Amino acid sequence: MNIIAWVVLGLLAGAIAKAIVPGDQGGSWISTLVLGVVGAFVGGSLHTFIQTGTLQLAAPGLSIPGVFIAVLGAIIAIYLYGLVAQRNI
Repeated sequence: MNIIAWVVLGLLAGAIAKAIVPGDQGGSWISTLVLGVVGAFVGGSLHTFIQTGTLQLAAPGLSIPGVFIAVLGAIIAIYLYGLVAQRNI
């Protein structure tokens, strides 16, 4: 997948995931892009693991199922980041 498709998939998946997850994730469009790309890798890797039983670094293509997988991965990434970066005020 070329770089423009990665940018589009990352922005789309990150924006949808930030809209779904309650709370304030903050950040700019660049953090949304990074979240979406990380989510695409997380979701694609989990999808490959469920289908084949092998753990591989994979990412979905720019399609409706690919965006769905990337959004699920981005939601998982938001949740994991929230666990790691938990602040006690």
